[in-house]
Amino acid sequence: MAAALRCALGSCLLLCVSGIVPKPQNARITSVNLRSILQWDAPRFHKENISYTVQSKSINLPEDAYENVSTNLRLTECDVSSLSAYGDYILQVRAESENNHSDWVTVTFKPMDDTIIGPPDVKVKSESGSLHVDFIGPFAEHQQDKWSLKQYYGSWNYRILYWKKGSNTEVTHIDTKHNSEILSQLEPWTIYCIQVQAVIPEWNKTGELSRELCEQTTHNGVTPVWIIVTVLIGSMLAVVICVPVCFFSFLYLYRLTKHVFCPSYIFPQHLKEFFSPLPEEEHLFYDKLTVISEESKNQSDETGDEASKTTEHLQDSEHEHCDSGIVTASEKD
Repeated sequence: MAAALRCALGSCLLLCVSGIVPKPQNARITSVNLRSILQWDAPRFHKENISYTVQSKSINLPEDAYENVSTNLRLTECDVSSLSAYGDYILQVRAESENNHSDWVTVTFKPMDDTIIGPPDVKVKSESGSLHVDFIGPFAEHQQDKWSLKQYYGSWNYRILYWKKGSNTEVTHIDTKHNSEILSQLEPWTIYCIQVQAVIPEWNKTGELSRELCEQTTHNGVTPVWIIVTVLIGSMLAVVICVPVCFFSFLYLYRLTKHVFCPSYIFPQHLKEFFSPLPEEEHLFYDKLTVISEESKNQSDETGDEASKTTEHLQDSEHEHCDSGIVTASEKD
């Protein structure tokens, strides 16, 4: 321990005397969904103002083909997401102080291989004894427009893992190329937990798992027999009751309407003509009309017959009286 400390102090003194700037330490790339950041640690034993320069080149180009990515950096990181996702690169970074600089520190970077595939967005809905799972993404984070990472890689599957809550040992998984899946043949009224991740077979990559979502299933969609029988009997009773009620209601309304608008008696035609509107000048002359029923007519006829009989009897009596008077007068003569 003491020997290592003496060695470090000796190196520090040597660097200070020679004026050489020490190299950055622990250079690395952090890349998630193609958003890539080159990071490093500041040099040790250097207290002066320090800046950094980052360069890049394709791995197949010669050494003098480096291009500046960023210069005069004060932070110990640099965003290199602007590099093409399909290329292979060598990145290098060095520390600079006034007119001095350190040696380059290099890092190899392959965006499609090195980036981490994040978790997709997942939604779960319980319906008819099944769980409907919808998922989308993840998206590339280095562009203003959201492009799904599925468009960068040739093959892309989603892997759905689900299990009963509390029994993580019995995990079932399903792979699909679509953005939704229906998990059926589940136990009714049971809570299931679900996670989804992206799987890219051609690149031998597996994405991060989504957050755990738990949802309870409902009934399995099979209607019990007693409900079917109850509905059938109720429907039959409703038909048996409603049909007669509707029929008699319709019949009653029909008769009532007919009685109001089409009465059973018929007004005589000649009386209709008599009561029809007449011109104003014909209203000055009119006759009195008396309408009697057949019973009144029969009674009138009987009264007339009795009156005629009485008249004939009186006439016969008068004739007899006249004859007796004539006889008496002749006797007196």
